Amino acid sequence: MTPQPHRTVLRGGVIVDGTGMPRRRADVEIAGDRIGLIGEVGERPGDVVVDATGRFVMPGFVDAHAHVDGRVFDPEVQLTLLRQGVTTVIGGQDGVSYAPGDGEWASRYFAAINGPHPTYVGGGVAELLGSYDDATALNVGYLVPAGTVRHEVMGMSTEPADAVQLAEMQRLVADGLEAGALGLSTGLDYVPGIFAGTDELARLCVPVAAAGALYVTHMRGGYETNTAAGLAEVVAICTADVHDGVRGHVSHLHVDADAAERLLADAAAAGADLTFDMYPYTRGCTLVSMAVLPPEYSALDVDDAVARLTDPVERARLRGEWFPAVADKPSLGPEWPSMIRVGHTPSPDWEWAPGLTLAEIADRRGTDVVDATLDLLVAARLEVNAVMAVRDERSVDNLAHLFALDGHTGGSDGIFVGAVPHPRAAGSFARLLSTYVGRSFGWEGAAVHLAARPAERFGLDGRGVLRPGAVADMAIVDPVRAADTATYDDPRALAVGIEDVFVNGVAVLRDGALTGALAGRGLRRAGSAAGIHSPSSHPLPLSQPAPARRGS
Repeated sequence: MTPQPHRTVLRGGVIVDGTGMPRRRADVEIAGDRIGLIGEVGERPGDVVVDATGRFVMPGFVDAHAHVDGRVFDPEVQLTLLRQGVTTVIGGQDGVSYAPGDGEWASRYFAAINGPHPTYVGGGVAELLGSYDDATALNVGYLVPAGTVRHEVMGMSTEPADAVQLAEMQRLVADGLEAGALGLSTGLDYVPGIFAGTDELARLCVPVAAAGALYVTHMRGGYETNTAAGLAEVVAICTADVHDGVRGHVSHLHVDADAAERLLADAAAAGADLTFDMYPYTRGCTLVSMAVLPPEYSALDVDDAVARLTDPVERARLRGEWFPAVADKPSLGPEWPSMIRVGHTPSPDWEWAPGLTLAEIADRRGTDVVDATLDLLVAARLEVNAVMAVRDERSVDNLAHLFALDGHTGGSDGIFVGAVPHPRAAGSFARLLSTYVGRSFGWEGAAVHLAARPAERFGLDGRGVLRPGAVADMAIVDPVRAADTATYDDPRALAVGIEDVFVNGVAVLRDGALTGALAGRGLRRAGSAAGIHSPSSHPLPLSQPAPARRGS
């Protein structure tokens, strides 16, 4: 008699399956990397049994916007994400990452955002995705970054692409999609994406539309009061005549909830198929150089930028002509030195600076804030990120309205570079559970917003739901204890209430600690040449019940 393979059985939990259907009590059988039976599972010799009594068994969450492209190999980063129930992260965000190409430019420009990749030395999307296979505890999906593509073809040119350049960029995008990329990303406040016009971006979406992939964008103009203009451009790109229509996804939608609802409805009426992600905080995080230096500095080589910032004549010009304009920015204003709190600098002489605002740094050094800011950027060779305060913190109720919208997916915009990072990296998904279940959605809706919808949207076939035959990415959630503990003063504090997580059928988190299993994969888009599975011909219903009281 052939012995039966060992199984894992999750016993006695409550299934919240991601389809929007009501939760139910059932056992779950894990057979290999797949879910077997969901129901009454009999025990047999050799079974590994996990007691899920009193807890919810949920599909692993998909972080639709994360900056972990080079940091996901770090066990501390893996632990931080898994403790929130995240089993898949989507990289290649904001138009800047390593592939295609050798990754050197992106590693320098986004050093304070993504950090370097420990093994990728060049090639393309196929090689980068391969670097994640069996090398981390989480799955990693990837978007072809349009800024990297433009840099490969045009360098830092500010000119529109000509026909030859555009054809080469389209080829790189198409190659990345064939290798398994989930779509195309743009970062239109970063270089060189800021130099790309609407028509150029629409034409880059021709292979995206043909593949049925997703256009993902950090919109132009900084969001908030500029959201209407940014969304108008997204609509124009998604509905352009040069292709048959491309689905769109807006990154970190910072805007008042009522305005978001109205603008998204207008976009739908104009024919755009849009979703969005947003994290449950109102403060952002970005490169200090982008916030306080003239835009032309972003296009300079780091050596050239540092040389200019050390020139007394240039510093005098910036002090007299540019920094008054910084004080006039609606997002900053005259209080800008106290609104920018440094999170990361690699300079040993400035290791005391993270956690302090630019105003506090200037006070400690006994210099004015312009000199302190420029000296910091020079010492760090521009590799400085910061948490950006806002004048008016958006209320929980306002954010709850935003998260309740049908197009919302969870996304942390998590950055793991720095001594004092933004707490969104360690807290976003746990906070969505602890604060917004019962306000924005019930537990069934949470599984849709955080797992099923992003998995369907990004083409992650077989993930995001619990059903027989689906990939066994699962989080076991205590509905009473699940909560974030990270704060702006203690941003690395781990979430609580999620202590057992499975990725591709393997226990990667047990009793709140890493098991050491590296079960993650580079995820290839369903339907791509590199994808293992074709897209489902029966999309899952994403119905959403009315919010239920937390813990009920």
